[in-house]
Amino acid sequence: MLSALVIDGHVDGRRALLAPQGELVHGCADILAKALAGLSADVRRVELDMSGVTFMDTAGLQFLELLEDHTRRTGVPVATSGWGGQPRRILELTGLDTTDPLRAAPDAPVDRERPSPAHSPVALERAELLTLLQQEIEQLRRAIASRPVIDQARGILMAVHACTSDQAWDILRDASQHTNTKLRTVAEAITTSVDGPTPPEELRTALRGAIARHVG
Repeated sequence: MLSALVIDGHVDGRRALLAPQGELVHGCADILAKALAGLSADVRRVELDMSGVTFMDTAGLQFLELLEDHTRRTGVPVATSGWGGQPRRILELTGLDTTDPLRAAPDAPVDRERPSPAHSPVALERAELLTLLQQEIEQLRRAIASRPVIDQARGILMAVHACTSDQAWDILRDASQHTNTKLRTVAEAITTSVDGPTPPEELRTALRGAIARHVG
């Protein structure tokens, strides 16, 4: 059974405190959109505690883009905190602020009454980065289409986690052993997840552990 993203939260005065739990993968932006749409018009600030997010792929960048769009449309500032583990590493790899990727500038004072500029250089750069990453994934998908599925999975792991070919092989073998699943089945689950459903929860857990052991 797949682990869907759940967003819990409550309102404290004029602040909405949201706590996403789960994984930022395909479909997470739709779940976030529903949560934001349900906020009262009295809310003047939205804060998200991301410590419950255990995994993210490029859909996580769409999640962040949606938060920025919420600020642009409503004038309500949004902040995130608590990034850790693999999601924090993805932020590092994409050059985003790991404390709060929505922050306008790393050293800028935080104005808690006014939103960040709607089209700040950082926001525009992040939007451009998202486009480039999506293009890179599409190019990767085309480049590996004719290669054996295990090589495809290794290439995906190398691109997403900035690891070597040997490390990617070790991750696949480790996850296969920990789940008692054929190596090819593990590889197929990874390649399918590029633009389809995520792997089963047991396999995702094994992959996260393998990545932590072999990549750090």
